Amino acid sequence: MIQFSATSLICLNIIFFSGGKTVLGNVRHCSTKGTSNGRVVETTPKTTEENTPTDISKQKEQCLVPCDVQAKMLRGEKHYMCRNLQNSLVEYARSTKKLVRNMMDDQQSSLDYLSNQVNELMNRVLLLNAEVLRKHLDPLPYRAVQSHGLDCTDIKDTIGSVSKTPSGLYIIHPEGSNYAYEVLCDMDFKGGGWTVIQKRTDGIIDFQRNWSEYLDGFGDLSGDFWLGLRKVFHIVNQKTTSFMLYVGLESEDDTYAYASYDSFWLEDEACSFKIHFGRYSGNAGDAFRGYSKEDNQYAMPFSTFDVDNDGCNPVCSIQEQPVKSCSNFSDNTGWWFNQCGLANLNGVHRFTGKFLATGIHWDTWTENNKPVRIKSVSMKIRRTYNPYFK
Repeated sequence: MIQFSATSLICLNIIFFSGGKTVLGNVRHCSTKGTSNGRVVETTPKTTEENTPTDISKQKEQCLVPCDVQAKMLRGEKHYMCRNLQNSLVEYARSTKKLVRNMMDDQQSSLDYLSNQVNELMNRVLLLNAEVLRKHLDPLPYRAVQSHGLDCTDIKDTIGSVSKTPSGLYIIHPEGSNYAYEVLCDMDFKGGGWTVIQKRTDGIIDFQRNWSEYLDGFGDLSGDFWLGLRKVFHIVNQKTTSFMLYVGLESEDDTYAYASYDSFWLEDEACSFKIHFGRYSGNAGDAFRGYSKEDNQYAMPFSTFDVDNDGCNPVCSIQEQPVKSCSNFSDNTGWWFNQCGLANLNGVHRFTGKFLATGIHWDTWTENNKPVRIKSVSMKIRRTYNPYFK
């Protein structure tokens, strides 16, 4: 058995204590576990001089202050961005709504225009079908009769004494004319013998024409037409003859009125076919003479948009607005204008949808102090000495 002396024990304790201190000094700052009496014991690492509890508290204080400021800055930036985003969304919604509304308005305008165009085309098709059907069912009155005369009254007086003269197309050759031409003769109305010089019924024929076309005539003698200023001039200026003019009017509600004038004639082309007429009779009023000097179309030259003879020099006042050209004011139609006046039987006449857009004027024919809207009109001339006139 080994025995240690007291001196040896003291030396061993010193060595053990020194070695333990050295070992503990080299241990890293982490938790160490040991057992004491069967229990787990945690050993708290010693605090070095470089990292004391006071220093750690100061570091925490230095960290906490900037973090709070940074959090506040981030919250402020977030609110600012949210406000900008919200304002942008509101502005975008407003501009998008306005854009959509404008697009819808444009689309609606286009649809309305197309609808009106379709309605007008459909009405024209219906009118053309009616015209074709009428010609198919009743072709005889519109077949040209190879029988010559000076005018329809002359034909009526010549042929009518032998056999009944039907209404229809005839060839006439008035005195003074260098050529023969076809006319529509009404042999049934008020004793017959009428030469129709103008007719408007369905609005198919366009009366927006220039001087040359009004001079020579246009349209279809079996439908709507204008006979022509030259042809009318030759008829009414034959020797030893006098003609009367009959204007027949029909309103939208199928009522009728007329204006009749004796001593009707035209001056020659050099005088722009100035119109002359005598006494008035009828129930439509004397629109040719009107109510005042400014309305009076007597002895006025014919006028179109390209040959302006309407007396508006420099301008006329129509419905409190200045007008330089009555033809332009009447949609480029031709007539014997005098500062536009109250009569224009060549105005624009067409059906648009369910409504009649008419520029045919005979403004002395009134109802409830307003001019009657005219649906159809015809102008006829006949020799005044015709014994069949009643």
